[in-house]
Amino acid sequence: MIWWHDFVRIIIITNTILAFYVVFHRRRSVSTTWAWLIILLVLPVVGITLYAFFGRGISQENIFAINKQKHIGLRNVQKSIAKAPKNTSPSDTSKAGNIAINFFNHQQEAPLTKNNQVKLYTEGETFFHDMLKDMVRAKETINVEFYTFYSDNIGNRVLQLLIKKAKQGVKVRVIYDAWGSMGATKAWFDQLRAAGGEVLPFVTSRNMITRYRINYHLHRKIVVIDGRISWTGGFNIGDQYLGKKKKFGHWRDSQVRIVGSASLLLQERFVMDWNASITNNQQLIRFNSTLFPDLDEKNIHEGDVATQIISDGPDRYAPYMRNGMMRLMLLARKRLWIQTPYLIPDDAVFATWQTIASSGVDVRIMIPCKPDHPFIYRATQWYANELTRLGVKIYIYEDGFLHAKTTIVDDHFSSVGSMNQDFRSYNLNFEDNAVFYDKKFNQKMVAAFEEDMKHSHLLTKEEIKKQSRALRTLQAFSRMLSPIL
Repeated sequence: MIWWHDFVRIIIITNTILAFYVVFHRRRSVSTTWAWLIILLVLPVVGITLYAFFGRGISQENIFAINKQKHIGLRNVQKSIAKAPKNTSPSDTSKAGNIAINFFNHQQEAPLTKNNQVKLYTEGETFFHDMLKDMVRAKETINVEFYTFYSDNIGNRVLQLLIKKAKQGVKVRVIYDAWGSMGATKAWFDQLRAAGGEVLPFVTSRNMITRYRINYHLHRKIVVIDGRISWTGGFNIGDQYLGKKKKFGHWRDSQVRIVGSASLLLQERFVMDWNASITNNQQLIRFNSTLFPDLDEKNIHEGDVATQIISDGPDRYAPYMRNGMMRLMLLARKRLWIQTPYLIPDDAVFATWQTIASSGVDVRIMIPCKPDHPFIYRATQWYANELTRLGVKIYIYEDGFLHAKTTIVDDHFSSVGSMNQDFRSYNLNFEDNAVFYDKKFNQKMVAAFEEDMKHSHLLTKEEIKKQSRALRTLQAFSRMLSPIL
């Protein structure tokens, strides 16, 4: 028995030393460091195994593959902006708006595009109907990029249409996240490859197990058709996004259809992700006018929604999108309304909301009434309770599952995209958002939020007091681990 005690003692000492080494040898937030220390120290051996797969940084080869990509379409976007007719201009590039615009374009990667027509979609039926209609009309290129691409009814409808278009000579490319697209096997996608299309798993999806990097995901949702029409937002490809899964019921999400020069920026984002994910140089995409058509005064769209496309991922040193959205929120003088399925903010975002609410701004955050990940939902509940105590109005959506990722600032600024209000979207996922500076579009966003409020209830302090001690304990424990959820 003595040898057994010595063995256990060695395991504990080794685990403790290794725990401090693996946590402190790379830069990370204090909250994330403590969360991993709890896991590593409370669960010897098991904790180290979890860290090996979920806690280590993105591989250097992946960072190199992503960072080395050039902004091959950016010059053409800037040319299109310069050629925009003078009588069409963004509805709000005021001094306040320019603060956010300049932040997002600090590295000259997110120019403000004009001449965009933008339509908001909140239901899966209309979204899929119109997106498929756009694909049917495609003449040259269809580029598709999704976190989730399921091989179910709607997934097969989309795939079969892409196969048909590829056979017609349209250049079809698909990027997907293998972890988020369970069931969409290589053999399933091979049908499209056989028809002449090209399909790639995102760069972080390759060798996830052998390289111990399964915590970094492509979370973007992008479709670009002929370089002129694009889609982005929260919807993925799957039956559950049509409300056909009993677990979720009605699915409430937000997606935008963009016609205009902002589509070129989404095209560029797709191309950069594609070139980072290729396995041989024959698949490399180079600049060409088919992908990036010259939108001159003859064919540029006559819309007037000023739009920026922003994107981010763990290949950046600082959380660019999180910081930018905080800067946008701090412009609020009247309202800050947010929808998110996961409410797990870091300290900086939490303090930002508290500061804005304390300044007399109407801060409302809408979350779902049910979890898709129970442990994460308990952390969401903890933050909802705490924000309620601090004067933020938390609305709980009850008509199914709320998956929209939207932000509304006052009467002029709004955002729709893939970024949730949680640690994962801030630091681990590859995300994209469209930011709009337009009063008319903002009114549509406000109307959609107000309609959702009819199917929600306001979380009150009295409701929080009725929560059981066991539930509050689980919420507190989940919150402690929230930086690594």
